[in-house]
Amino acid sequence: MAQVSFPATFMRGGSSKGVFFRTVALPDDPALRERILLAVLGSPDPYQRQLNGLGGGLSSVSKAVIIGPSTRPDADVDYTFVQVDVAAPAVHLGSNCGNLSSAVGPFAIDSGLVGANGSEAQVLIHNTNTRKLIRARVPVADGAPKVEGSLAIPGVAGTGAGIRLDFMDPAGPTTGTLLPTGRPVDTLSLDEEGTIEASMVDSSNPCVFLEAERFGLEGTEGIDALDADTGLADRLERVRREAAVRMGLATSPEVARPNAPMIGLVAPPRSYRTLSGATVASREAVIAARIWSMGRVHRVLPLTGAMCLAVACRIPGSVCARVLARQADALCIATPSGVLPLDASVRTDDGTVTVEQVTAWRTARILMKGEVFVPRSIVSPMP
Repeated sequence: MAQVSFPATFMRGGSSKGVFFRTVALPDDPALRERILLAVLGSPDPYQRQLNGLGGGLSSVSKAVIIGPSTRPDADVDYTFVQVDVAAPAVHLGSNCGNLSSAVGPFAIDSGLVGANGSEAQVLIHNTNTRKLIRARVPVADGAPKVEGSLAIPGVAGTGAGIRLDFMDPAGPTTGTLLPTGRPVDTLSLDEEGTIEASMVDSSNPCVFLEAERFGLEGTEGIDALDADTGLADRLERVRREAAVRMGLATSPEVARPNAPMIGLVAPPRSYRTLSGATVASREAVIAARIWSMGRVHRVLPLTGAMCLAVACRIPGSVCARVLARQADALCIATPSGVLPLDASVRTDDGTVTVEQVTAWRTARILMKGEVFVPRSIVSPMP
């Protein structure tokens, strides 16, 4: 045959989609595995459409997941997330995907890695990217994950069965500490424009947060307007790369990875219209945010970025806490696609901030199951 096939499942998890594999379905050699995943998603693609693969031309739909039996006694499965670059021949393993985490439990149940009885199955997930645990509570019926339900989430049409995700002890997955610089606020350079205050936080995913007002923005601008502002994108990228160095993620701005840290603008909530045209009143949220992931404005928020933001809102003195409209048990974040509620359990004792867990609610479902094909030359390159 001119192509080689691998068993795979195509799933939506939260506001992302990805190709899911059992660990045993892929070769052990990391370089070969990388070539296969690039071909499966259709990367690299200079047109940024990934028409030659299953990717969708955006970071949120250019993802792969590898799941197998757990290597830890306190978890049911190991879960590795792979972010596949759209335009470049690169894959990134340095962080987790919060949205696709919601599909891990259903996949593990459907593939027989975890049994399910009663009305809910608890799946303990070891994310190998961050070495952190996630507790998923998956609604089930007749031993299978439920799909239909009443939960609506921003950025996803329709409703589904709600999956509760508890991200346990999420601080410091990449740098080893919640505040890599030791401070809730630092000053970064905007070159000829002077300096800007930033909060650099590592929880679920490393992020740097800035006030939207510093850039003349309200924090509720639409995706098209932000993506069209190349000057803004260039300024944010310069800040993001400097933050990468400050956080210990890169030795110089030039070698900073495109996926870490994420960068976000925050502001007090205002009334605005979502991507679907719905109106959100200012009282429905406690903070507004726009986050850039892999150089593009996310159409909702990357869930790990949103969880980091929720934690940052609980850190005294941070940029996020400063613009927070009010304290609330549920942190309702105004995103481009609607209001995203999160719950961050954060404790401050004698100035030391401890993050116990962050809780999110998502929906997920299998879209397709079968075999995915790649050209034989990818697996067995010609000499």
